[in-house]
Amino acid sequence: MSRTKIYRHISVVVLMILARGFAFGQENTLKDARMNADLKNYEKAAGIYSKLYKDDPSSSDVYDEYLQLLVTMKEYKDAEKVVEKQQALHPRSPLVAIDMGMVYSLEKKEGKAKDQFDNAVSFLTGDDMLTQQTANAFTKIGDTAHAIKTYERGAGMLSNNYIYSEPLARLYAKTGDMDKALNTLINAVPIQVYGLENTKNLLLELLGTDPQKIQQTQKVLIKRINETPDNPYYAELLTWIYTQKNDWDGALMQLEAVDERNKEDGRRLFSFAHVAEREKQYEVAQKALEDIVAKGKDNNLYMSSKSEKLRIGLERLQNVPAYTRDEVKALADSFESFFKEFPGYYGSDIACQYAMLEAQFAGDPQKGVEILQKAIAAAGMNKNVIGKAKLQLGDYYILTGKTWEASLVYSQVDKEFKQDALGEEARYRNAKLSYYHGDFKWAQTQLSVLKAATSELIANDALYLSVLITENTQDSDYTALSRFAYADLLLFQNKDKEAETLLDSIAKAWPKHSLQDDILMLHARIAEKHHDYKAALGYFAAILDKYKEDVLGDDATFKTAEIYSQQMHDTAKAKEYYEQLLIDYPGSTYVQTARKRLAEINSGQPLP
Repeated sequence: MSRTKIYRHISVVVLMILARGFAFGQENTLKDARMNADLKNYEKAAGIYSKLYKDDPSSSDVYDEYLQLLVTMKEYKDAEKVVEKQQALHPRSPLVAIDMGMVYSLEKKEGKAKDQFDNAVSFLTGDDMLTQQTANAFTKIGDTAHAIKTYERGAGMLSNNYIYSEPLARLYAKTGDMDKALNTLINAVPIQVYGLENTKNLLLELLGTDPQKIQQTQKVLIKRINETPDNPYYAELLTWIYTQKNDWDGALMQLEAVDERNKEDGRRLFSFAHVAEREKQYEVAQKALEDIVAKGKDNNLYMSSKSEKLRIGLERLQNVPAYTRDEVKALADSFESFFKEFPGYYGSDIACQYAMLEAQFAGDPQKGVEILQKAIAAAGMNKNVIGKAKLQLGDYYILTGKTWEASLVYSQVDKEFKQDALGEEARYRNAKLSYYHGDFKWAQTQLSVLKAATSELIANDALYLSVLITENTQDSDYTALSRFAYADLLLFQNKDKEAETLLDSIAKAWPKHSLQDDILMLHARIAEKHHDYKAALGYFAAILDKYKEDVLGDDATFKTAEIYSQQMHDTAKAKEYYEQLLIDYPGSTYVQTARKRLAEINSGQPLP
């Protein structure tokens, strides 16, 4: 290699080292500037930033931080000079123009500020990213009017009136122009710029719970529906608005009108029925399904709508505080009518629902047994459904006093679903049957295996029952536990009054027994079953007062929170108990649900 080439190579290396040293020194100096600014040593920080900016005015970090520091120090003349230097480098930058306008505004030079802000809007190029950055910069300094102008001009340059509908709607609403906000957002609905769910979320944000704004939105949507009756999205939004007002009948009327106008097959009504069901609007859900059934047997959703109407009817009985015998009979007649029309469906879940109605609501467990026996025998029945039906059959055998037959069918399911959750459930029910009969040793043998079950619910139930037996069989006298187990059986058989009487007698005969908290919990279960939530809260309070540190402490805390949340609708109290659960019982299996409930409370919206 020639000497000239060697010198050139060395020169390049030296320059690289010097450049790296300069960058390293600058970074250290920038850190010094930031440290001094954080410590409010503004003068020292400003001196460092000034040198850095002079050396490298193209550094966006140095420029932004130096300008912010000068504004904080109210050194507006120096701030002007800093921005002027940037404008010399970037004469058509909207963001630099906004910076200068901001400085002028702080100096009360409103005319000059407006000129800079107007220039910023005029400097837009049609680049989407630049438009959003410019609008965000205006929003950051509180200039909503120019942020709106930015989006409007950006949309015009792109020849797309809908691209910024969502941020524009927010900004119009911020200025108090709800008409423009709603029209801007709703104009974009037909082309689905943001998707209907996003539109709903933004409407929730804009409307809140203000009844006037909600009514205003209804009027806008009704006008659009009248102008373009074939557009399904307006109707869907209007239906949703009705549900936000809790006007479910109004929502259904809108959907019925759309279904009729567009000659639809009822699919929209079918989906709405499930939304209404989730919100416990059972009668509205059933009415929507009736509308589909009325379309006739040739409709694709005819049978599904009939079966879903029955299922929702049963769910309603399970969740309403009170129901009449006439309501139960009417639903039973509907089930019977369904199976006459569709006898092949005895081999399905619908038969299990019918059996539940008869056994647990009509008070005829023997008829429930007969329905399930017929269902199990039905040809072509799904194996999984057979397993579920047999578990249910075992339960109804217990209700009719046939505990041997119950144990037999539980054992069949255990054998047929050895490695399945159904098998674990069968083993648990057999273990509990042994417990009901006072055979605690055999119950413990079965429970010891189930404590490692794949189903968390079964594992927890097995653990509780195992602990209950262990704690109360320390000596040879199992009398109290045997009576408690029998009271538990009476409750399972729906002999609630007898169960309560027996529980009271146990509490009186053994006042210092370790079963006292379990007795209170069983009383609470009976109270909840009868929708006597005030009494249930009293029992839970007694557990927390006397047995907070015992195994049922987290159960009592969580169930108290759930009653306040779901039944009493007392958000403050519910929040108090959910938070107490997280603090006092961090290892509880209820922690995850409690966190979800707290998130719902804090956001003001239910989670999916």
